[in-house]
Amino acid sequence: QVNVEESGGGSVQPGGSLRLSCVASRITLEYYVIGWFRQAPEKEREVVSCIGVETGNVHHADSVKGRFTITRDNDKNTVYLQMNDLKAEDTGVYTCAIERADTGFGCQEAPYNWWGQGTQVTVAS
Repeated sequence: QVNVEESGGGSVQPGGSLRLSCVASRITLEYYVIGWFRQAPEKEREVVSCIGVETGNVHHADSVKGRFTITRDNDKNTVYLQMNDLKAEDTGVYTCAIERADTGFGCQEAPYNWWGQGTQVTVAS
């Protein structure tokens, strides 16, 4: 079984920054599709950022474009979500999800099979 764990959440004022980390047991993340999902209060869970295996397969939701960046650090077997200029609307539980790359899907279409438990991000004055 693959265990997924996120970290880096917390409370921050509007305009601040946070960096979330995603790690997993038993697998090398370099060869997997990674998605960051957000569950905001009173809203459905949605993908905010994701990264595939093929070059250039990176996606950000319109609401976070220009502010969020998803990157891989293969030496540390970690995927990061850098969140800058945070807004109150970014508040929610952020969850890392993982899918096998040999499904052939890009990161927006991937049926994610392995999920972390989530980390809380709160943006407020």
